[in-house]
Amino acid sequence: MNTLSLLARRPQSSLLLRWMLPIMLVLFFLAILIWLPWQARQMESNERQEQLIADTLWVEQTIRFQLGRDEESLRALGGEITSGHLTPERLHERMQRLLKNGHELVRISWLDPQGTLQASSDASTTALELSEASRASAEVARRTRNPQYTQPEAQSATVLMDYHVPLYHGNTYLGTLLATYQASALLEEMVPWWFAQDNQVSLVDRDDKVLARRAAAGPGHGVYTHKRALDLPGASIMLVTDSVKSEPQLLPNLLVGSVIALSLGLLWSLLALWGHISRRLAAEGALRQQMSFRTAMENSLVTGLRARDLEGRITYVNPAFCQIVGYPAEEIVGKLPPMPYWAPEAMAEYQSRFESVLAGHVTPQFETIFQRPDGERVPVLIFEAPLVDNHGKQTGWMGSILDISDRKRIEELNRQQHEKLQTTARLATMGEISSMLAHELNQPLAAISSYTTGALNLLGRAETQGGSIDCATLKPALEQASAQAQRAGQIIRSVHEFVKKRGPERQELAVQSLLDGIRTLIELQARKYYVAFHTRIPADLPAIRADRMMIEQVLMNLSRNAIESMQDLPQARRVLLIQAAYDATAAQVTVAVIDQGHGIPQDVAERLFSPFFSTKAEGMGMGLNICRTAIEFHGGALNHRANPDGGTIFTFTLPAAVSPSTQE
Repeated sequence: MNTLSLLARRPQSSLLLRWMLPIMLVLFFLAILIWLPWQARQMESNERQEQLIADTLWVEQTIRFQLGRDEESLRALGGEITSGHLTPERLHERMQRLLKNGHELVRISWLDPQGTLQASSDASTTALELSEASRASAEVARRTRNPQYTQPEAQSATVLMDYHVPLYHGNTYLGTLLATYQASALLEEMVPWWFAQDNQVSLVDRDDKVLARRAAAGPGHGVYTHKRALDLPGASIMLVTDSVKSEPQLLPNLLVGSVIALSLGLLWSLLALWGHISRRLAAEGALRQQMSFRTAMENSLVTGLRARDLEGRITYVNPAFCQIVGYPAEEIVGKLPPMPYWAPEAMAEYQSRFESVLAGHVTPQFETIFQRPDGERVPVLIFEAPLVDNHGKQTGWMGSILDISDRKRIEELNRQQHEKLQTTARLATMGEISSMLAHELNQPLAAISSYTTGALNLLGRAETQGGSIDCATLKPALEQASAQAQRAGQIIRSVHEFVKKRGPERQELAVQSLLDGIRTLIELQARKYYVAFHTRIPADLPAIRADRMMIEQVLMNLSRNAIESMQDLPQARRVLLIQAAYDATAAQVTVAVIDQGHGIPQDVAERLFSPFFSTKAEGMGMGLNICRTAIEFHGGALNHRANPDGGTIFTFTLPAAVSPSTQE
């Protein structure tokens, strides 16, 4: 059998060699045939580019040489001006001569240190107004005592460039000798005609804005370009050349193209013999690669994938799904509900959702709990979508499962941290009003002491004198002492309820009951700043469903801020008003805390609810942020606006538990 296999392979090997040799020779011939024109084209292209660079350097040197001659002439003229040997007529004649020698010059002027025109090549010019950039260049030239060019601006039709030569006689500044160039004249006068016939020549600034352009033979093609900077002190000007020549053709004649076409035809005829084999091998390789890629991708996912048919039978799971539920794929694939990873306490929910899936009503996204073999519960987030084949027909359902255990732990940690922060804020609030609390408790305790001392004195006199005690005399004192004790107890109970730590518990609460619970604490702060405290709560206002501790914290923070904002006002305007109203359309209760204080500036309003931002030197910057978080926790919103009578109105909304008609 092995011998027959070897004999069968030998003709195939010789046939392969017999076909591969002409193919390789044709490929080699074709490669040389393509390489030669390409190499010739590259050499011609490089030669043109090098010639353009050399010509550009020559033009740049020509322009710089002419500008250097002008600079020397201007410095010589400046020296004669500073020496005082020139009369006004002689000076004007010298300026005119410089203009005739250099046609690129537009004007030559002499300005004194104050910028006043002293002499000019243009006799009709009596005053000269310099641009901001020209004045800046003149100032640099004065400080450095070196001539400076002004950066030209490509904004006007005629672009001009000033050249400032500072004039000094010893250490005395005599002004500046100003020469004005026209950018277009630099190209017209200094670029040879033969160079302009083959290239588009431009002067551009540092932002590539065109200052002047000369294109005698039309615009350049952008194939052969070169940029060269003109070394001008104070100005950044680039000389840009763009050749009008296009790229050389790859196929210079028809013969080369014909030979290439025939070679390609021969190559195609040879490759056609192996076409079906190559296509089959390529298809098999692509299929293996695609399967390997998809398998690797599915195995590397952290998202669980589960496919079910229209009957609810699991047809596919990936390793991530098996890791989430704790079962291997062979124990899950092919099974119908109930599934082994369903938790017993949620079995009814699973069954109801499965019946909905069979009916074609799938929930796109929901959270549930899976149970692992060891009994551990795993919270998951599931995304369901129809599974459609390549013909557009639905064959089942595809689910993506995310393990959200970490997210649940983070949410619980955030909730605990928020509760701790609220407790800290309440303790900080009590710390701020501790002195007022001591004062308020001192009054009822002193009254109790006085009344009990008076009662003891009456009892002592009755025992000494041997007489009877008049109850009508003793009863008022004891009643007053009892009332003061109840007042002190109410203050202590309010503080205890306010700072007591407990978890959020929503219940039906009346807004009036909430205010009564913290009224004592609000009045303590109000009396400190001589603020009048009023409330407007309608008798038929519906109850709200909220956590008492959170809403009391919100009312305490907003009231304290309102009271402190009015401490610098006249006492007649220190009025704190808390009012509530019911919005039947939105089925919510709106509570407003209104003051007449200094208001909130616009820059502060933009950051008012940001954490750790406070306008108080001793503030933590968490009060309003906690208030907004607490209101949003209940599904409401906390906002503020300016009070028309001065000050600020803070309003927050809470869902109503029942409507007024139901409450009645």
